[in-house]
Amino acid sequence: MSLFAAFALMTALAALAVLWPLSRVRAARAAHDADLAVYRDQLAEIARDAKSGRLPKAEAEAARIEVARRMLAADSAQQAAATGDPARVTRQTTWRRRAAAVFALLFIPVFAASLYGLLGSPRLPGAPLAERLTAAPDRSDVAILVRRVEEHLQKNPNDGAGYEILAPVYLRMGRPEDAARAYAEAIRILGPSAARHSSRGEALVVASDGLVTADAARAFADALALDPNEPRSAYFLGLAAEQDGRAEDAARIWGQLLARTPANAPYRPVVAAALARVGGTAPAAAAAPAQPGPAAADVAAAASMSSDERNAMVRGMVARLAERLDAEPNDIEGWLRLVRAYGVLGDTDKAAEALKKARAAFKDNAEALGRLDAAEKELAARTGAGEKG
Repeated sequence: MSLFAAFALMTALAALAVLWPLSRVRAARAAHDADLAVYRDQLAEIARDAKSGRLPKAEAEAARIEVARRMLAADSAQQAAATGDPARVTRQTTWRRRAAAVFALLFIPVFAASLYGLLGSPRLPGAPLAERLTAAPDRSDVAILVRRVEEHLQKNPNDGAGYEILAPVYLRMGRPEDAARAYAEAIRILGPSAARHSSRGEALVVASDGLVTADAARAFADALALDPNEPRSAYFLGLAAEQDGRAEDAARIWGQLLARTPANAPYRPVVAAALARVGGTAPAAAAAPAQPGPAAADVAAAASMSSDERNAMVRGMVARLAERLDAEPNDIEGWLRLVRAYGVLGDTDKAAEALKKARAAFKDNAEALGRLDAAEKELAARTGAGEKG
């Protein structure tokens, strides 16, 4: 309420500052007398100049006539203003001024306070920044979470994981320059990886409004040096060639990228459109990796199986998936399916072992590690729900 009273007082002072000039009555008679005094001084000066010879007689006479004309005009204006009822005019003027003062000093503040009471939240407690920073974290307040991570990094400047977590958040918040710096710190502390270099390059491209700068191109080249099949870096290097006017190089880069891109890859249409833009022809899509799963015959056979037989069949399929991943560990989707399958079967130990192997296979891929962390949380939630049930 003290803050509200302060705002009300400030509103009243502002209204007074506006109304103060209106409260001063301008005396028309005094203004008329002042004009006549000026004209008399002018006539006296003309007479002195004519007497001393500084002003010729003809010019002095013309000047006296002009001043006399102005004096007559001022008298005429004064008489015209006095033709009405001065008392009535004064009363009307005073009433209007008082009405304007009452409206400004009372109605506007009362109306504003009523509107705030209706639409605002006068009983909502204050939320200073210092208190929000010390309160329990609110997942919906991204700015506060970012501020806390930044304060943590100020105290722990060699926490590479913190920079790696913060960088993509910066990018989503529209702060690409900060994202690029955070990725650079993560590379410095945690070491280079294709994902980190590629992410830093993308942040630099966003910061330059879609232009692949020399610094961004070096980041993408470093990513491809670590992983020649990294698709994001290949796409942006093709874009850099197109922006430099090297359409043939862009077509070659994008064509090679499409040749190794599966047909169901979500980024394939973007690359195909870019290739068509430079006059290239899209090659045939790469074969999608085999997805182990039951065939139609397996499903039909399962319908006639007993519960134990179906469980045995499912466990056999999961075991085959685990064997394939041991031989071909670079399949993040396969690892996620394996973890979920172990969770459904209740094999939490095997699920934990699968997560450990997957993290070892994707230790340099921040995105894949994030998906594995989410799968682990889902597994923990499922296990906790099962125990409660």
